[in-house]
Amino acid sequence: MTGPTPSTGSRRPSPPEAPAAPTTPTTPQQPTPPPSGPPASTSASASTSISPTPRHLWTRSRGIVLALVILLATAVVIAAVRSGTEHGRLDPRSADPRGSRAVAELLADRGVSTRVVTSSEEARSATGPDTTLLVADPDVLTAPQRSRLHTATEDAGGRTVLVAPSTRSIGTLAPGVTADGTTSADSTLSPDCSLPAARRAGPADMGGIRYDTLAPDAEACYLSDGLPSLLHLPAPRGKGDTIVLGAPDILYNDRLDQQGNASLALQLLGSRPHLVWYLPSLSDDQAADGSERRSFFDLIPSGWLWGTLQLTIAAALAALWRARRFGPLVAERLPVVIRASEAVEGRARLYRKVNARDRAAAALRTAARTRLASLVGVPPTQAHAPETLIPALSSRRHTPGQDLHPLLFGPPPADDAALITLADQLDALEREVRHS
Repeated sequence: MTGPTPSTGSRRPSPPEAPAAPTTPTTPQQPTPPPSGPPASTSASASTSISPTPRHLWTRSRGIVLALVILLATAVVIAAVRSGTEHGRLDPRSADPRGSRAVAELLADRGVSTRVVTSSEEARSATGPDTTLLVADPDVLTAPQRSRLHTATEDAGGRTVLVAPSTRSIGTLAPGVTADGTTSADSTLSPDCSLPAARRAGPADMGGIRYDTLAPDAEACYLSDGLPSLLHLPAPRGKGDTIVLGAPDILYNDRLDQQGNASLALQLLGSRPHLVWYLPSLSDDQAADGSERRSFFDLIPSGWLWGTLQLTIAAALAALWRARRFGPLVAERLPVVIRASEAVEGRARLYRKVNARDRAAAALRTAARTRLASLVGVPPTQAHAPETLIPALSSRRHTPGQDLHPLLFGPPPADDAALITLADQLDALEREVRHS
């Protein structure tokens, strides 16, 4: 006997119904009173922060803070490295590679006493016919200091050794001598002169600042491209003389055993029984009393100028790279569909990021005027004309007398709170007109 077979895959059996709950008498519900607080849009906006949070502030400024931290750390590292390498430079008491303790000890073995002074007054009072005065950094001296020091050494009858003076100081301490702006390309040079000390020493590390002089009795040694880096200038009267060294290398501890550096240094500094080693200091009282004042830029090393130039060029290139390109808009299809709420929220974030409350308020008012015009029968071409839109709206409102011009055509809000209030008032106005 063949009968109809039930289908197995066309319909699922429905789940059994739950038993009905017992009915109980219920009391009639009381009508819910209307909310007495602000409208829903205001309540929703109450949870929105109208001021930048610490997280937003950190997000905006973390790039600048990170750049400042890196710059500060770099400055500290450079200062530490420079302080380590320059510590004890040309100091006869220092055993650092850039110190000059080895020269002082070799001179002491030959009976030459070395005395270190740090003020121009001590240097001037120590000059004499049996004294060699070495000025380690002449460019640190002010103009009055240089003038007084030259006056004291000119008639003293001793020897004055100037270590690497530049154009700033050479004209006062050694009149008639000029410093060339280009240093020597070679570090080791031959004497090529008749000065006995240089001829006995032979080649030495004298490559540095080069000089030029018209003095007829000057002896020029260690020439590079026709200009010497060592000058011997006899005093115009008396038995004194002046030695101008274009480089301090022959006095360094780590360079003393190379070439003829030791021989040249000992001969130039050991011609008198006493050596006064003058280390100019910025804290010298005589420097504070001088009429010349060094500016802030004079105290900045020359390397910082090149560094600032490089940073300026880098900043200009970065600005050019990140600058806004103006041109015609190009329409293109989006690769994905974006929800309208996401687009509105993203644009709102952009407005907030640049504090464009005026543009946000203009967009809100324009959209509100367009919608209100369609509700009150105003043509779209007259939607943004206050003389047409406002009278039409006033006739549809339950509370006439309120001036709608500041709301729909007023100035931009002053802060985020005023912008949120404007949005709430526009919503309330549109609801009122829509339900009138």
